[in-house]
Amino acid sequence: MTKPMLHLMSGKIASGKSTLAKSLASERSAILMSEDYWLSRIYPDQIQSVADYVRLARQIRALVGPLVIDVLKAGVTVVLDFPANTPEDRQWLRGLADAAEIPHCFHYIEVDDETCRGRLHRRNGRAEHEFTASDAEFDLITSYFRAPDTNEGIRIEIHRF
Repeated sequence: MTKPMLHLMSGKIASGKSTLAKSLASERSAILMSEDYWLSRIYPDQIQSVADYVRLARQIRALVGPLVIDVLKAGVTVVLDFPANTPEDRQWLRGLADAAEIPHCFHYIEVDDETCRGRLHRRNGRAEHEFTASDAEFDLITSYFRAPDTNEGIRIEIHRF
């Protein structure tokens, strides 16, 4: 049996985090947990602003964090499609791996803003994602994004596509 691992996603909106997360989960026979999925099911139609997202995402984290640790301790690899887009986010996410005493990998999808914005427009037009974001919301959320850095004491794998 292979040792479980926690796979984490970092990248701007529409960079391909969810697509990569699904692929990793399939390749590794892992459990996939998606923040957007949980938020859309538990709080349907309640996210109308970035402030709503931040408040409700904190509630989801309080629920999902202990579950992730338990699943990892049970020997199952987890792909967590929760944004690891700030040092604070990454510290919380790494803490889950540390609590379960298993290794982690932050998958950083390095894509420029215009590519992400184009993907976002196509995704919004096809209504293929739980949430849509306007250009203004993209700009606001992207302003908080900080690329992961090995100085944070984390393992990073960079993807470009």
